[in-house]
Amino acid sequence: MNESIEKYWLKKLEHTKENLISNNFNAFIAENEIEASRIFFDEIMSELSPLSVSWGGSLTFKESGIYEKLMEHKNIKIIDTYDKSFSKDEIMDLRRKALLCDLFITGTNAVTETGVLINLDMIGNRASAITFGPKNVVILVGRNKIVPDIDSGVKRIKNYAAPVNAMRLDKKTPCAKTSVCSDCSSPDRICNVWAITEKSFPEKRISIILINKDLGF
Repeated sequence: MNESIEKYWLKKLEHTKENLISNNFNAFIAENEIEASRIFFDEIMSELSPLSVSWGGSLTFKESGIYEKLMEHKNIKIIDTYDKSFSKDEIMDLRRKALLCDLFITGTNAVTETGVLINLDMIGNRASAITFGPKNVVILVGRNKIVPDIDSGVKRIKNYAAPVNAMRLDKKTPCAKTSVCSDCSSPDRICNVWAITEKSFPEKRISIILINKDLGF
């Protein structure tokens, strides 16, 4: 990595981390997915010792390798909402059960440099879990999700993250065809539930691992 670019990202990550901590989040910086996985297991999981774990949709979670390692744990109840052997109704039921787990893992659509999380969901299970339900939450965040403020985060989600995810999920929405949000009324619309989390309550209930790499959408 170019030295000036490396300095730029380290300063931005450190600044964001400081503000997240000021907002009562538990925050870490990882250089890559491997370090993020180490932080998750060695510093978060070991301290919390959860009896049940689940997750919300997150490419960063999959890319980190944490999912595969968790599936190897035999002494933890895993609520696997990624298991494609279940029907849609069964998956929805698992998502409801996941809201009462000890530890919920997910990503975020955007995090501001001032330490605020911004998320937009189709179903709302991810936003709900971040807001209330699971005893603890871990959020994995690629540096590309960092934005200056809430307005920038909303624009990033509407103009980039949502259209790209609609394309990835093969949704029949206008943005999947045009890449431009038209605030549609499509049955396949994935932009239904907003959640803006200004502070973690209780303190340190939400742990955030900022990763010095572009990950997810």
